[in-house]
Amino acid sequence: LPEDMVCLWASKRVGRPIKWVSDRTEAFLTDAHGRDHRSEAELALDADNKILGLRVKTVANLGAYMSLFSSSVPTYLYATLLSGQYDIPAIHANVKTVYTNTTPVDAYRGAGRPEATYLLERIMETAAREVGLSPAEFRRKNFIRSFPHQTPVIMCYDAGDYDATLDAALKAADYDGFAARKAEAASRGKLRGIGLSCYIEACGIAPSAAVGSLGAGVGLWESAEVRVNPVGSIEVLTGSHSHGQGHETTFAQLISERFGLDTNAVSIVHGDTDKVQFGMGTYGSRSGAVGMSAIVKALDKVEAKAKKIAAHLMEASEGDIQIEGGELKVAGTDKKLTFTEVALAAYTAHNLPEGMEPGLKEGAFYDPTNFTFPAGTYVCEVEVDPDTGKTEVVKLRRG
Repeated sequence: LPEDMVCLWASKRVGRPIKWVSDRTEAFLTDAHGRDHRSEAELALDADNKILGLRVKTVANLGAYMSLFSSSVPTYLYATLLSGQYDIPAIHANVKTVYTNTTPVDAYRGAGRPEATYLLERIMETAAREVGLSPAEFRRKNFIRSFPHQTPVIMCYDAGDYDATLDAALKAADYDGFAARKAEAASRGKLRGIGLSCYIEACGIAPSAAVGSLGAGVGLWESAEVRVNPVGSIEVLTGSHSHGQGHETTFAQLISERFGLDTNAVSIVHGDTDKVQFGMGTYGSRSGAVGMSAIVKALDKVEAKAKKIAAHLMEASEGDIQIEGGELKVAGTDKKLTFTEVALAAYTAHNLPEGMEPGLKEGAFYDPTNFTFPAGTYVCEVEVDPDTGKTEVVKLRRG
């Protein structure tokens, strides 16, 4: 943002920290907005109400000028999820982007995926009512059940169980009891409605080959380095920066469970360019799927080396070494070393396997081969006062 640059410049000039704050009106007028679509959709069904095809025409407003991700949001991030949770043999999506006199749009809270879900779920609800089926059963009839599933719009879903999430949501919302609740509301002069949304996401952005095909100038792998200190404490360097997601806790728990160590023995370093060599950052729901995967790959290397050292010191087979409760044990015996003892041995280097380098520090890069596709179902029940239009959300359940 220009304001960031001005703050840096001003801070240098006056030799003091500078803070810039916008008010809400200014933010509303100048910050990037999330989306502005005008869409038409058509759904084709066979005699058994199975979907044959989907056609979508979308005009997406980019605002007055191009922002960083604005052109990819209504195209690559939107059109590629128009299959949703459904087995749709043919999909045709035509997206036109236009410049207008409005505030520019950019990636914000979902970026393309909510638009796809909204459009698809609206037409699924409309189709179900037109053909006289329960909206839940119409969706169930068209769920994907065989995986991996190649959609007509690039994405290949690796796994999913959409019946399970639908069933859980319907049970939590007491979907079968809705008719009685609707009748009771009518006796009080109120309207009551219930709706479903079966969503799917493309997370863990992104395979470098995928973004490369779009002309991106970088790969979207993630890096990690795990440094075991001589006293057994562990420092994890990650390129996935936390800005409120709680990585400091989650990442530390990963190491704690792996080696049986107290989380206080683990420190997470992010955002420090003096220490972290490379990183692609936090966005696109990628810190767990990509950032933590890089950490796991580095942990695999640390564990393998620690087991080699422990096996050598205890004169055991490497395959017999087990890590449990902060100790490396020889299976079936009472021989064991603490994780701290193995770490110290790695650095004193008095007695290491022949040819092994001292130290216990490993790094890794992880480049995902595919997106991840979390999915679920929401059920929302509302009551409306027909005289005032006041709407109350009675229930919001998910599965």
